[in-house]
Amino acid sequence: MKFAYRFSNLLGAVYRQGNLNFSKDGNAVISPVGNRISIFDLKNNTSETLPISTTKNITCVGISPNGNLAIVVDEDGAALLVSLITRAILHHFHFHKPVHSISFSPDGRKFVVTKENVALMYHAPGKQREFNAFVLDKSYYGPYDETTCIDWTTDSKCFAVGSKDMSTWVFGAERWANLIYYSLGGHKDVIVGCFFEKDSLDLYTVSQDGTLCIWESDTEPDGLVLSKKRLQREEQEGNEDDEESMEGQEGEIVRGKAHTQKDKENTKNVRYKQASKHFFNKEGDFNNLTSAAFHKPTHILVTGFASGIFHLHELPEFNLIHSLSISNQRIASVAINSSGDWIGFGCSRLGQLLVWEWQSESYVFKQQGHFNNMASLAYSPDGQYIATGGDDGKVKVWNSNSGLCFVTFTEHSSSVSQVTFTSSGMVVVSASLDGTVRAFDLHRYRNFRTFTSPRPAQFSSLAVDVSGDLVCAGAQDSFEIFLWSMQTGRLLEVLGGHEGPVSSLCFSPVQSILASASWDKTVRLWDMLDSWQVKETLALTSDGLAVTYRPDGQELAVATLNGEISFWSPQSAAQTGSVTGRHDLELGRKETDKVTAKQTAKGKSFTSVCYSADGEAILAGGQSKFVCIYNVKEQMLMKKFEISCNLSFDAMEEFLDRRKMTEFGSLALVDDGAGDGEGVNISLPGVRKGDMSSRHFKPEIRVSSLRFSPTGRSWAATSTEGLLIYSLDGSMVFDPYDLDLDVTPESIHKQLRLKEWTSAIVLAFRLNERALKQEVIETVPHDQIGVVCGSLPEIYVEKLLGFIASCLEKSGHLQFYMSWAQSLLMLHGQKLKNRSGAILPTLQALQKAIQRHYDSLSKLCDFNKYNIRYAVALSKQRGVKRVAEEAAGEEDEEDEDDLSEERSEASVEEAEMIL
Repeated sequence: MKFAYRFSNLLGAVYRQGNLNFSKDGNAVISPVGNRISIFDLKNNTSETLPISTTKNITCVGISPNGNLAIVVDEDGAALLVSLITRAILHHFHFHKPVHSISFSPDGRKFVVTKENVALMYHAPGKQREFNAFVLDKSYYGPYDETTCIDWTTDSKCFAVGSKDMSTWVFGAERWANLIYYSLGGHKDVIVGCFFEKDSLDLYTVSQDGTLCIWESDTEPDGLVLSKKRLQREEQEGNEDDEESMEGQEGEIVRGKAHTQKDKENTKNVRYKQASKHFFNKEGDFNNLTSAAFHKPTHILVTGFASGIFHLHELPEFNLIHSLSISNQRIASVAINSSGDWIGFGCSRLGQLLVWEWQSESYVFKQQGHFNNMASLAYSPDGQYIATGGDDGKVKVWNSNSGLCFVTFTEHSSSVSQVTFTSSGMVVVSASLDGTVRAFDLHRYRNFRTFTSPRPAQFSSLAVDVSGDLVCAGAQDSFEIFLWSMQTGRLLEVLGGHEGPVSSLCFSPVQSILASASWDKTVRLWDMLDSWQVKETLALTSDGLAVTYRPDGQELAVATLNGEISFWSPQSAAQTGSVTGRHDLELGRKETDKVTAKQTAKGKSFTSVCYSADGEAILAGGQSKFVCIYNVKEQMLMKKFEISCNLSFDAMEEFLDRRKMTEFGSLALVDDGAGDGEGVNISLPGVRKGDMSSRHFKPEIRVSSLRFSPTGRSWAATSTEGLLIYSLDGSMVFDPYDLDLDVTPESIHKQLRLKEWTSAIVLAFRLNERALKQEVIETVPHDQIGVVCGSLPEIYVEKLLGFIASCLEKSGHLQFYMSWAQSLLMLHGQKLKNRSGAILPTLQALQKAIQRHYDSLSKLCDFNKYNIRYAVALSKQRGVKRVAEEAAGEEDEEDEDDLSEERSEASVEEAEMIL
């Protein structure tokens, strides 16, 4: 389907809240971003957002030891069981209360969830399909306040739970006779982390006030003894089925040695004693210890503080290895990868994610999103880059392929209202409310032009013409449009005439004509070639909010305040049609609204519009969770996308929850009062219940900017969640084609051994597993590529060409994959030409990959060429110098010979005189 766009990736946000996790191999960070999960591949420097979402923001994530499963829990306790292999949701569950932490046992058979003051142990989901994948095994009670953290022993026999009541509890995962539970004190603040030593019951506990307690156990893990009831139950199960009993005994051997009554009588209860107590360097009450992680094989403890400092200590000696300040905000989460080399840090207030390699003291990964709302976005002409501007005054440029930001410009001192690329794609221009328009160079990453107005003005709109020579910005306070030259940086003209703030500007793609929309209910067309005069004035029915040209310049679309999108012909200045989109927005109702969502929608409208690449459709979004695609010719709604289902945002629900209604009105408008029982006080804006000095911010869902990519294969939207990418090229992990029982990896490898290259490629593409396809293609000898391409069935040519394009983008085997592409295009060029429309995206992807390698290699070759020239010139210079030195040396020798001859003649004369 033409509009079958699906969610592809989330950019502009890398971390919000919750705990970080590393993948099993330690090469990827799994980070919760709002109500979604993003995976950042540190080896390949790419990011991926899973196509799953919870109903509210995610608070904790648990990863199974084999790295195949993840349990994701949101603020209300709703849990999802997710397969990290297929990216699919396997099971839904609800814990009915907020969950503080979740942890799998090292053997992968159990997992523990802490909520309120209870620890719940569940059987881990298995490979078989189950009606309920979450089977409760035991409930553990002990702490008097909310639990905060969990840690397992290496052999999965016991686990420890930290609590806000300043105590740590050690529980047995089985019914041990000598360890039912054990409570540890010694702290004066909330327990942040508790960690077992490797292959031991020794324990480390860390509290919020910066105290570390080291606890030693008098029992080894092998000294734990099963209780009598547990032994009797095992014996009964063993008598029922001999085969099962043998398997059960093998599985239970590691859980305890003593199986006889005599051994049980000789066992003593497990006891702990405090071996030592250490204190971290404190700089006042604000520097609380907020997060901790411990790597058992290397005995490294990492602690993060509220001031943005982290420490590395070696335990149990408590030797300080390293200390660094990474930000000025609270470190919310710390994680260590499996090898212990990389440490991940998450700062929730800044939306920052860092990965630090402590041995080399360098950043492996450093990303930060806009920590305020995004205001605008722009695609580069080739679609490789996306520039965004935010209310934090930053301009960021993202790689659309990797999903990562590679440069941030911080020159603006106020909100960035608009960003755009020039036609060359190497210059980003941004307008800001600080009264400046700045141009940034993507070659040298610098601000090389700054445009200002004679009087300070807040610029709310921006446009650059096709040649990249003219830059214009509209002011929202002086109602004027300022025009500058990109070459000289001088102000060329001030265009006056609007009687309201200028809300949007757009240059025609084919002519030098500027369209400006204003709140004065007009759109003016300015001729840049004829003394910058007004060519036409289009009268609107309401305030103009956004204006855009069709890619061929033959039509103009204007979004107005009454929720309509009107279409105009620039040549005749006549309206050709309109779309009423107010009812398509389907606005939600805020918690504090006193009118219904239907009444609220009457005052809402589209704030951003954008034509598709072919000009047949228009994309529109505004203060709503929906983005609409309209057919321009038919003037009807084609598809509507819900960009978010996150109830943690405001204005998401259409109807008010009656459970939140009281006799005084909505609970969102009512505060609990001062506690003296004299009635209910209306709270101040932003103040939540409890502490009157604390602020609570619940952002409203909205779409501030929309853009289609130049290829038309994807579109992007800046929203409250971040930068959302919707694409037609949704990659699936397993998507077989024409599959039957004979198509297996074994049969493919058999064809490879028989050197049947063509049939092996066909079978691999029918099974459609990426790793297998790459293995088959790279096994084909280089001299057989032409033969294989010539004998390939026509239906697989396009599939193979698309796969070659995707491999060429990341692979280092340039000549090999270029040979494949050349052979396919030369041998099947005529057939592909007949299907040029369908295969155009594949050819564009191939061209983009080749151009990317060409740019990088050309830079490298130029660098090497100049280095070689420098080395040659230097060697020549040294050679000339050496020749000169040798010549000077010969002259010195001749002078010495003459001097010696003179001395010998003088000595002969002296001898003759003496005689």
